[in-house]
Amino acid sequence: MTAITTRIPATSTTTVVRTRGRAATIGLWTLQVLAAALFAFSSLPKLSADQATVDSAAVLGVGTWFFVVIGALELAGAIALFIPILSGLAAQCFVALMVGAFTTQMVFFDGYFWFMPIVALALVAPVAWARRDQTVRLYRAIRRR
Repeated sequence: MTAITTRIPATSTTTVVRTRGRAATIGLWTLQVLAAALFAFSSLPKLSADQATVDSAAVLGVGTWFFVVIGALELAGAIALFIPILSGLAAQCFVALMVGAFTTQMVFFDGYFWFMPIVALALVAPVAWARRDQTVRLYRAIRRR
């Protein structure tokens, strides 16, 4: 496997080349696969309106639809982690979602499962950072249209 090279404009006249080694690439893909599996499996009870999901919705004072939407977004994000140009944006969205999930756990559920969003955050934060160049590519492609 060859190293992945990414060109990042440093200024208008120079370009910085960043190369990711084989071990870093394997580690990054491992994090992406683990995060995708975690979010895909975590979306299933939300999409099926499991009783625990219904109970959580009641505690929060929202309808079950709220968790169905979150489950759909989790599943879509899990798939997007495997699409190179979407992987950075998906990871950034998961970081925001996990900050919200941690806050919700602490405020509404007395910190009962506070560690779950932290574990997920530990998986997606490095992916969001390492794939930020993909996010920039995506924004530029959208802006050009």
